[in-house]
Amino acid sequence: MAGTNAASKDGKKSKPMPKKQLAHFEKRLLEERRRVIKELGHHGDTFGPNGEASDTETSAYSFHMADQGTDAMEREKAFLFASQEGRFLWHIDQALRRLYKSPETFGKCHQCGEDIAFERLDALPHARFCIACKQREETSKKS
Repeated sequence: MAGTNAASKDGKKSKPMPKKQLAHFEKRLLEERRRVIKELGHHGDTFGPNGEASDTETSAYSFHMADQGTDAMEREKAFLFASQEGRFLWHIDQALRRLYKSPETFGKCHQCGEDIAFERLDALPHARFCIACKQREETSKKS
């Protein structure tokens, strides 16, 4: 990967993020992590230990085929949301690992090594790329 060191394009070494900002992003990541875990708990209530809906009276023995279809659709939707939240939790955990293991590089783009804008990190504290590199990545995926 190009630009993984802390040097910018003009050869000057870019400064690490101030400790106050690192603390801000740590707090933001931990808040997001708590929210996602709570959300995953809500989705977990939808499923029993074997993946069936927890309310067996209405879903396992529905009296009408339409009710069975609705129950299956609701379980599928809950599973989809839970898997998306699970991926989001993984990204948050990865960002926390980066922040704790190498705070001097947290907030630096993994592609070009430039600082990621504070506004972007505040909105998306687990971001790994600056806007320009993320847009290039998205554009290359579409091609």
